[in-house]
Amino acid sequence: MRKEIPFLISALTALFAVLAFFIPHRPFGGLQQKMLVWYSVVTGVAMLIGVESLLNNHYKRIRRQENVLYSSFLILGFLITFVLGVYSIRKYGDAFAPNSPFMFIFNYAEVPLQSTMFALLAFFIASAAYRAMKIRTVEASLLLAAAVIVMLGRVPAGAQLWAGMPRLAEWIMEIPNLAAQRGILIGVALGSVGMSLRIILGIEKPYLR
Repeated sequence: MRKEIPFLISALTALFAVLAFFIPHRPFGGLQQKMLVWYSVVTGVAMLIGVESLLNNHYKRIRRQENVLYSSFLILGFLITFVLGVYSIRKYGDAFAPNSPFMFIFNYAEVPLQSTMFALLAFFIASAAYRAMKIRTVEASLLLAAAVIVMLGRVPAGAQLWAGMPRLAEWIMEIPNLAAQRGILIGVALGSVGMSLRIILGIEKPYLR
């Protein structure tokens, strides 16, 4: 029963979602909105379980003397943020109020950390672009030429070199690039449909992992 009940819940939920999409009449018409409410409830419970699992995992690491400093900072940061969030809600009515302590932590701790992470990603993207654009084949040469034209077309220096550079860059983005994007999206959609059918039929069971 540990396998059959999750499979039945998954299959029936997917079936009702499909019926609600194609039959906008009662009793299926309002079912999709109700399922979205249930989804929100389940997501909230899953987040609580995830937070409990995260804190418990780092607490065990502290007891085992593994990465004590990082785990201690995580637990301490969570507790401070949680307490200030509750305090901000009780005093200001909203944790994201402009003058709330929670918003202070968000602006001066969370935002700089996110900016640092995205700044590090820029170096990885540049490294990946360098490896991908090495001229080894005809396709790589075309990719390099298109990338150079698009980059020059998006900066004022490109227009100074040639007045038609911005229009050429826009044509590359709207015609060849968009065609490739549509092909990728079609492939993603077909893959999603195939995986959904495998889950509905019980061939794939990611919810049991």
